[in-house]
Amino acid sequence: MHISRVDLNLFTVFEAIYAEGSITRASVKMNLTQPAISHALGRLRLLFDDPLFERQGHVMVPTPLARSMVDSVRQALRGFELTLSGAERFDPASSTRGFALALRDVLEATMLPPLMTRIAELAPAVTLSAPQAERRELESELAAGTLDAAIDVLLPLSDQVRHMPLLQDRTVVLARQGHPGVRGAIDLDGYLGEEHILASSRRRGPGLEDVELSRHGLQRRIRLRCQHYYAACRVVSQSDLLLTMPERLARVVNQQFGNQILAFPLALPAFDVFLYWHASVDNDPANRWLREQVAYAAGQMPGAVGSAG
Repeated sequence: MHISRVDLNLFTVFEAIYAEGSITRASVKMNLTQPAISHALGRLRLLFDDPLFERQGHVMVPTPLARSMVDSVRQALRGFELTLSGAERFDPASSTRGFALALRDVLEATMLPPLMTRIAELAPAVTLSAPQAERRELESELAAGTLDAAIDVLLPLSDQVRHMPLLQDRTVVLARQGHPGVRGAIDLDGYLGEEHILASSRRRGPGLEDVELSRHGLQRRIRLRCQHYYAACRVVSQSDLLLTMPERLARVVNQQFGNQILAFPLALPAFDVFLYWHASVDNDPANRWLREQVAYAAGQMPGAVGSAG
């Protein structure tokens, strides 16, 4: 069927139902009535000879065909949005645009201060949101434009997602001042002989340091598993538990606690942090400007790729 015979507005309805999982929420998102959304879905079902979404309880679950076509639909809609927005005329000094930059919570404290300082200097009316995206949804969110860019470790994404290195970091160990078993340094036996905190947003599973220890046939004792490094640093300052974490974040979070920061007792490779964006916005001036500011801010941080720090 030729595209001239298709109402392209139907695909905005398709994407809204897919994203919201509900005709009701899709109608709110698009400021349309529920009957209008249902009518559009009916036309889509006739067009593709497939139900596209099937109701399971209160959720509209996409069919295999819908899942196979959603990325292409989102990329096409994103392309239309860029064309209509006049992206080639992006002027940071006068823009009121809002950007969405996904990053892990461990990067917020180190990345956002220099980035927001830079944006305030060049684009006083531009705003930024920094959500934590699910890694399995990252590529589709970049394609759909719900995220403009993302910062994370190296991920197995398709060649439709561009990436560049931003930072390198290493792993360190924190212990309170006056810890009876730790005085300025710690060896492997001392590390394994103590009890530990594992800071992770996941409910279960090992940390990166545990994976490395297991490669050597070793295991540490986890006494506490919590969600955030700030809380873990505070517990360290008031106990004999040890915390293993990225060094750059440790330098920031630990300032008010004064815990010892020690080298990890095994030779771990430095882990790299990358900036990601979708190929469809490779040449979009607004997105390119955002990437330039992220790279500049990263360059002000110790451990940045190409920095002297």
